Amino acid sequence: MRIDGQTALVAGGGSGLGAATARRLARMGATVAVLDFAEDRARAVAEEIGGTAHPCDVSDEASVAAAVEAAGPARIVVNCAGIADAARIVNRRGEVATELFRRVIGVNLIGTYHVTAHAVRLMAGLEPLAGGERGVVVNTASAAYQDGQVGQSAYAASKGAVAAMCLPLARELAGQGVRVCAVAPGLFATPMMEGLPPETVEGIVANVPFPARLGDPDEFALMVAQIVENPYLNGETIRLDAATRLPPR
Repeated sequence: MRIDGQTALVAGGGSGLGAATARRLARMGATVAVLDFAEDRARAVAEEIGGTAHPCDVSDEASVAAAVEAAGPARIVVNCAGIADAARIVNRRGEVATELFRRVIGVNLIGTYHVTAHAVRLMAGLEPLAGGERGVVVNTASAAYQDGQVGQSAYAASKGAVAAMCLPLARELAGQGVRVCAVAPGLFATPMMEGLPPETVEGIVANVPFPARLGDPDEFALMVAQIVENPYLNGETIRLDAATRLPPR
């Protein structure tokens, strides 16, 4: 699908990987709706790229339904909203981290499902393009879905489920001309990473084979654009990690 002239919706588009994706799609000629829990960040990115901003809590289906309806039908849907809260399943005080698990699953997995479902409902009403394609959904998994570290059971479970949804969703939506893929990023220079002490970042980068650096969010955005533009990519989760395999800690 050519990106120029299309409509796009980016959930979590107010910062990090989502903001980079919104910017790249806009540079390539798309009109972008930016959904984010932080309305001020969504508005700032939308104003920068000439798009629209929509406050949205992806874990709340009513909030998602309202935001997607306000944004209107989109042919390109990218799910970048997520949280990376970490905790051991049982901490040193013997407390179980069930609430954290629910929260992470609610945002990363159920949030992705909410946005995908409501966006596809509108997408299905669009006229098909050449080749019968109506649209593309790109979800965000993580390298942690395969190499989750200590304390990442909730995060890894949520991202593993996002990856596992790809093929069944691609099969289910094939009849409507909708493709579904996911990107599993490794270690990227996002606000979360930038908040760490320099020595911690150095230790993290030491695990990256080549290029031996953190990923640039625009490289994630480039991968999204390549998925959108390649009509034969469907049902696949693509690791984008410079050959990184995360150690246990």
